[in-house]
Formats: sequence, structure tokens, C-alpha cells
Amino acid sequence: MKPKIVANSCVLAGFAWMLIVSPSLQAQNYRLYVDNSTDETVSVIDLNSLKVVHDINIGASLIHGLALRPDGKLLFVTVESDHTLRLVDTTTGQTKATIKLSGRPNECAVTPDGKYVAVPIRDGDSVDIVDVMQQKVVKVLPIKEPHNAVSTGSNRYLFVSSMGSNAVNVIDLETMSYSAVLPAGGRPRPYVISNDGKTMYVAVSYLHGFDIVSIPEKKVLERVEMPARHTGPPRPRKFETPDTLTHGLALTPDGKELWVTSLLDDCIYIYDLQTKKFSGPLATGDGPNWIVFSPDGKYGCVSNTDSDDVSIFDVKERRALARVKVGKVPKRLVIGTDPKRAVS
Repeated sequence: MKPKIVANSCVLAGFAWMLIVSPSLQAQNYRLYVDNSTDETVSVIDLNSLKVVHDINIGASLIHGLALRPDGKLLFVTVESDHTLRLVDTTTGQTKATIKLSGRPNECAVTPDGKYVAVPIRDGDSVDIVDVMQQKVVKVLPIKEPHNAVSTGSNRYLFVSSMGSNAVNVIDLETMSYSAVLPAGGRPRPYVISNDGKTMYVAVSYLHGFDIVSIPEKKVLERVEMPARHTGPPRPRKFETPDTLTHGLALTPDGKELWVTSLLDDCIYIYDLQTKKFSGPLATGDGPNWIVFSPDGKYGCVSNTDSDDVSIFDVKERRALARVKVGKVPKRLVIGTDPKRAVS
């Protein structure tokens, strides 16, 4: 009987262990959302299998921006063709609401509490502030040629870039006004904010690299140029302007590295923020556009507009894991926990 008792004890212990660790295992089950900008779909990639598991039909073309509520259950999608913000239930793939905007939207951002979404309106020289619960625009702020909105984990502040003013504006959602204007050092493309909120890294037109901006001091501290294997003017891109040499950059979740896309070399260069040195390149697909990391820092994902796929890297090992085929002209990316397995 003793062997049976021992065996049963092991089974029970194993079962108890699964109950203890299953929430953390579930938390690692991430979904990558990819906007197929000339399709009417958002592809959903499972980062465990590295395969497309679903295509969400948005029902309109020219998707430009994505944002995801932190619980992974609500996806915000901006659509240029009909000037709308779509609210998509990620558990069902169904659109819950369609909010009319004041003009042609670009990349949006949502506050962590899911209350507000900032949507740059490219042709309106403005940014729409959407109240998600009310499902309507509650404030329109003027800004010259806006492009990308960014959330930094604050429920009070959101950032929006002004390509027409070579700056990034800080939106105060309590006063519904701007609280600061940060110089970008040039015409800003994508940008990211450090975890402590003190430093901004911003790609600008005609620069194969990025500018480093002090947020408290509101000044450009340094310009960093990346190495390049190809010199001279970039080859023509069907889906990008000739002045864009870098269109994506992202900080690793631990804040130690900045990964930057190169449209000159079709690759990623990695900048160590402590040593101030580059490593790489890591080859991507054709036309690397946007970069995101999984929250655990394990995966780095890059959309490739000209090859219609997504490159997925093992961050620690610095190696490509997969090139996943998606829809036409993938651009913006967001990552969240699988909503069907999310831990409450």
C-alpha cells in the first residue's frame, strides 16, 4: 500500500503545484495584434505557437493605429477610410462600438484605466480625446500635423507628436489641455518614453538613428546615429516617405536597451543605454516598421510592410524565431495577455 500512498501523494502535490503556478503560466500567454493597413483586418498571433490564430475583420480599410487596454480585452483601432475609432472585444473579435472622429486618425493611445483614448487627427491639425465609457469625443485640442500618441502608464498624461512643430506635446487629461511641449530635434516619427518618465527617445526625419530628449529640462541632450551597411539615399519604399530612415524604436521592458529599425539595412540595431554602444544587426523582413516587446521581455516583434510579415525574435538570445505571414502592409503592433485566459 505504501507505494500507492506515495504515488497518490505525488499526484496530489503535482495538482496543487499546478493550481499555484497556473495563473502565472496563463499570464505568459500573449497575443500580438497586427494592423494590416491596406486590408480590413487585424491579425492575431499567438506568441506560444508563433502562428496566426485569428484575423479580426474590422470592416473598413486603411487601418492606421492600435491600442490595447491593459487587461487585453478591448482593442482600439483607428480607421482612416471612414474617420472612426473602433472598439473591438478581443474575446469575440466583434466590434462593440464605432466612434466618429473629427478627421483622419493616426496612431492612438489609451490610458491604463481604459477611460480615455487620444487620437491624432492628421488632416485636422488636432487630437481628439475620446471618453470610452461615453463613446464620444469630449475634447479636441489643436496641434500641428500630429502623428503618434503614446501612453506611459499614467492615467493623467498622454503624449502626442507634432510633425509640423518638431515637438511632442504632453496632454493633461485633468485639465484637458497641454502641460508641456518637448523639442524633438527634428520632424518626429515614432518615439518612446523611459520607465522613469525622464527621457524620450525619438526618431526624426532624415536621421538613421534617434535623438535623446530630457523631459524635465525640455531639451535635446544628444543625437545618436546608427551604423549602416548601405550608404547613400535609401531605396524607394512603396509605403514610406523617402525622409524616413528609422520608423520604429522600442525600449526593452527592463529599460536597458533600445531596439531601432533600419530601413536602410532591413534590420534591427540594438543600443545599450549603459555602454552607449550598438550591437546587431538582426535581419528583419522587407521594410521594418514598428517594434513591440512582450511584457516579460522574452519576445521582440517587428512588422515588415513590404514583405507582409512579422519578424519575431528571442530577445535574450538575439535570434530570429519566426517570420509570420499576415495581411497586406502590416504596420502598428500591440501585445497583450490572451483575453480568454487572462488572470483577473
